[in-house]
Amino acid sequence: MELYQLRSLIAVAEGGNFTRAAESLGLTQPALSQQIINLEKELEHKLLHRLGRRAVLTDAGRVFIERARRILLEADNATKEIRDHAQTESRITVGAIPSVAPYILPALIAQARLDYPQLQIRAREDFRPELLDAVLDGSLDLAIVSTPVANPALAVEPLMREPLLLAVGPEHPLLKKAKIKAADLAEETFIMLGTSSSLAERVRQFCGDHKFEPRIGYRCSQLATVKSLVALGAGIAILPRIARSSKDDGQIVYLNLADTQPTRELVVVRHLQSYQARGILQFLKMLREGLGAAHSIARKPRKK
Repeated sequence: MELYQLRSLIAVAEGGNFTRAAESLGLTQPALSQQIINLEKELEHKLLHRLGRRAVLTDAGRVFIERARRILLEADNATKEIRDHAQTESRITVGAIPSVAPYILPALIAQARLDYPQLQIRAREDFRPELLDAVLDGSLDLAIVSTPVANPALAVEPLMREPLLLAVGPEHPLLKKAKIKAADLAEETFIMLGTSSSLAERVRQFCGDHKFEPRIGYRCSQLATVKSLVALGAGIAILPRIARSSKDDGQIVYLNLADTQPTRELVVVRHLQSYQARGILQFLKMLREGLGAAHSIARKPRKK
């Protein structure tokens, strides 16, 4: 049994067919099929049902694939540990959700070049489910996401509870109110990120907690687009404090609500059984210190 056979089986199971798996592994489909056949012969059990173009794990395959993942994790840990001691350069791959990545990752990469010049950071911006899957399969060392994170195979470290602020354009009628309460938002047009966004999920949850469904007029893939539409007066948004910038002055007014304070919790996630290389510990130190400093110097928004 070879490690490459285990990786091939996992690729087929996750991709759902041999064609996608072969492309992801850089193999021809016949070569991939032969690897799986050889593995099944060695185990004396069918691991996959071939259903036309689909490939589905058998009962034996579902049992075996969990072992295969653990074996590959241990092999990867061993490789990382040896390289961590044998090389002066340390490499890590980190991910963050779109409402965090542009505000944290560039600064951390820049800081690493000063504090840890031998640390090479590779970064990925993606939605929470994809990042968590990447941590589980070992393609990411760390992921910065918002809660909830419920998988018992993941180690979750709280980073900060971040306020979510009401963002409106400078001429928005809400600014005429002496106090803005959550109920005042029920008839407003919301500008939000797409349905895959954990921030959009949190905003919908907040609205539901206050007995109304947000009237969504615009869905965007980037916070920069959300902010541009807010500045234009096209609607309102609820944005994380970390997204606030001095460039917004005069364009967007950030407000605390008078009767409630929506928040989100940011956490950093790693595989519970993964080896914590020197570079991971260095990155975590910078992350904790950077978020702590940002939290202490953040400007207070207006309260209505």
